[in-house]
Amino acid sequence: MARKLKICVTDECVGDGLCVEEAPKTFEMNDDNLAVVKEGKIDDEETILNAAEACPTDAIVVTDEATGEQIFPEP
Repeated sequence: MARKLKICVTDECVGDGLCVEEAPKTFEMNDDNLAVVKEGKIDDEETILNAAEACPTDAIVVTDEATGEQIFPEP
């Protein structure tokens, strides 16, 4: 069974947009040209983690919702 993820975009976001390219079901750019997490259906875990790793400022934090364990970036 897949883990349920909590995904946050922090204030470190500079609007590079790589996350949107990597995981377009999960991320979109807002009116300020900064990444935000979309509501509803999301990409699979591997795609989300690839998008988080692609972020040049490590602005994406991914946590296992059930355990609270931070998956990315590694603590």
